Amino acid sequence: MFRKILIANRGEIALRIIRAAKELGVKTVAVYSEADKYSLHVRFADEAICIGPPPSKQSYLNIPAIITAATVTNSDAIHPGYGFLAENQFFAEICNDHNITFIGPSPEAISRMGDKAVAKETMKKAGVPVVPGSDGVVTDLKTAIEVAESTGYPIMLKAVAGGGGKGMRMISNRSELEKVFEVTRSEALAFFNNADLYIEKLITNSKHIEIQIFGDHHGNHIHLNERECSVQRRHQKLIEETPSVAVSQELRDIMGKVSAQGAKAVNYVGPGTIEYLLDTEGNFYFMEMNTRVQVEHPITEESLKIDIVKEQIKVAAGERLTLTEHPPKYHSIECRINAEDPYNDYRPSPGKVEGLHVPGGQGIRVDTHIYQGYFIPPYYDSLLAKLITYGNSRQEAIDKMKVALDEFIIEGIKTTIPFHQKMMNNPDFVNGKIDTKYLERVNWIDL
Repeated sequence: MFRKILIANRGEIALRIIRAAKELGVKTVAVYSEADKYSLHVRFADEAICIGPPPSKQSYLNIPAIITAATVTNSDAIHPGYGFLAENQFFAEICNDHNITFIGPSPEAISRMGDKAVAKETMKKAGVPVVPGSDGVVTDLKTAIEVAESTGYPIMLKAVAGGGGKGMRMISNRSELEKVFEVTRSEALAFFNNADLYIEKLITNSKHIEIQIFGDHHGNHIHLNERECSVQRRHQKLIEETPSVAVSQELRDIMGKVSAQGAKAVNYVGPGTIEYLLDTEGNFYFMEMNTRVQVEHPITEESLKIDIVKEQIKVAAGERLTLTEHPPKYHSIECRINAEDPYNDYRPSPGKVEGLHVPGGQGIRVDTHIYQGYFIPPYYDSLLAKLITYGNSRQEAIDKMKVALDEFIIEGIKTTIPFHQKMMNNPDFVNGKIDTKYLERVNWIDL
């Protein structure tokens, strides 16, 4: 086991990793920007080092500063959390070059899965169903038109290096494709330093289903069931749950099996997810693989009563997987509580938390880094808290979530709590009649 882990992240995920490490008897080092001087991960880690000014590029994305911090504190491992450098193959390589264990998959696995076109081809060879579209990169408009017309409109034009909902466009016809192809290439180059694009058929009325996978250094690869993430806005997830009302045990077994095969095809180590679109006929198609622990990992933990982060650390240290495959024990739901104004097009709402009451009780979990008096900086992701409930049935988990949302008080800033309160009482959500485009068709305020 490691002696000391540096956490190259901030917020609630940094706290989550600190807790897991402490339970394993491992010392922790927090890194922080000047804006995060009074953050809880700084307070609860055994050591803390400031790595730069508030902007991410000068702090949490500053690889030399992070490696220096790990070296001077004699850390023998780095946990990247999610976001920032978690899926950066060069960071993983540099960790290896400095004899520091990167708590995540190999640089090669990150590279193969980070390039969407390569990932699609890799999964296809592993027997994972893929969305119809281009075989790799489309290099010019002429090729793009040929692929689009053979695939059939509507299509999605995507950046191979994209992610987080960025770098994609829905195209309805040839005229639209001709207008936006070069523009999308330019945007991809600006956002991701990679102009390559690929094409996929747009699967309409689809659900977003992801399979939690886990691998170790000993060739073991398993799945830990699915999570549904169909409640999303502009490709950003707002509510997740497990199990999905759309997935039978038979379909769960099939999706889980091919996902484990996909993980094995890239010798994947640690937790990750393989993301799919599920159509109305029960067909599923590979979208991408996330080579990191996910924001929504707590609902899998609560549905199975396991600890994914502790297992991740143990596997990175060379231990064999101790988790096993079995159906969900409980139903679990997560609401992402963001510092955004849902009544004003989700405008960011940084500022001071003037008042705070966090809900509690049986079947309720809150992962958060905020406290009364905490100032939410404007430089980072707006996630304040993950509110998680679990119950013996989906309805019980929803009922607990209603109570928890009513008790969750955050004063001084705007949050997405009102949106979640509406959704928990929305008949379409309660009956599982949500697809990924639902919030584009429906104004949540009118629900």
